[in-house]
Amino acid sequence: MFNLDNWQELYSTIKKNKLRTFLTGFSVAWGIFMLIILLGAGQGLENGIRYQFEDDAKNSIWLFPGETSKSFDGMKSGRRIQFTNLDFDRILQSISHVENISGRFFISGAVNIMYGSEYGSFNIRCVHEDYKVIENTKIIEGRYLNGKDLSEYRKVAVIGKLVKKELFKDQNALGKIIKLNGIAFKVVGVFEDSGGDEEMRNIYLPISTAQRVFNGANKINQLMFTTTASVEETKKIETNLKKMFAQNHRFDPEDEKALYIRNMLENFNQVQNLFLGIKVFVWIIGIGTIIAGIVGVSNIMMITVKERTRELGVRKAIGATPFSIIFMILLESIVITTVAGYFGLVSGVGLLEIISMNLEASDFFRNPEVSISVAVSATTLLIIAGSLAGFFPALKAARIRPIEALREE
Repeated sequence: MFNLDNWQELYSTIKKNKLRTFLTGFSVAWGIFMLIILLGAGQGLENGIRYQFEDDAKNSIWLFPGETSKSFDGMKSGRRIQFTNLDFDRILQSISHVENISGRFFISGAVNIMYGSEYGSFNIRCVHEDYKVIENTKIIEGRYLNGKDLSEYRKVAVIGKLVKKELFKDQNALGKIIKLNGIAFKVVGVFEDSGGDEEMRNIYLPISTAQRVFNGANKINQLMFTTTASVEETKKIETNLKKMFAQNHRFDPEDEKALYIRNMLENFNQVQNLFLGIKVFVWIIGIGTIIAGIVGVSNIMMITVKERTRELGVRKAIGATPFSIIFMILLESIVITTVAGYFGLVSGVGLLEIISMNLEASDFFRNPEVSISVAVSATTLLIIAGSLAGFFPALKAARIRPIEALREE
């Protein structure tokens, strides 16, 4: 089927119509090029947004105290809500599907952090042991906070990679003593975080110890937990949380400003649906562009068949089968679309690689790329499109009657 004569004839036909072949192929190449660029840009945007979710567990729910905006039960509006250790216990006891839970306590005022003659300005986070999972923290030396640290009010600290670099230089930090406002804490671990450099400038302390040492009493500034619930179930959890906190802190359950809840699972699901819609839209636009190019190929092949009517008639008169005629036209169509599409594909991927290498990654756009599966899908689409573009002209060519073809001028 694929013999040298076929390829020589194809080359001769293309050589006779260089400009027409180029313009036809360019329309196909441009369609594939735009599809790849649009898909790559969409992936870059998705990578950027997904990166923002990597810092925290995607199945987490975060609670932030607010300020009442409505009077309730004889109490005026403008009252600040204060979480306590009791709220932490209530969530564990009353809310279903809780997996890991932690509170966060903020030390008021500036904290001087020193190791020997070295000092620096870092963020202090006073948390429970489960915060490691919620924050997606990776321990690279030593260990994280544990239950005994909290129950025994140990003065221990887990420091970020950049904290170690600034305070300890090239020294081993484990077992060393750092001072926070003159109070000694023993370093038991070093961590890194996918959230970036700012996250690795944190120091984690046991929340129970910090509440005692820094006059926090039983106060908690934030509460967060991971859940095994589905998206729909987390909405019910939100409702239950609002009712429970409204009852215990005496504010109107309908007061939107008294308690803020961030449902990471619902947010992540919404983002996934958004990008699914974007991908579908991009494929529609890209395929539409390709179809326009394929229609051009089909029209050109129709013209080719018309111009070669006499030749095709002679072929049939001397014994050429309809299949050989169809194959000849289809081969030309498939070769033009496949080669042109390949150049469009390579150009698109190449441009994305250049952009990726020279573009500084941000929280909203990073690593624009297309996957192997997309490239394979695009190539398959090209072959199918090339076949469709040439099928009807080929069918018309196969139906040419020799006697009528020989009468053509």
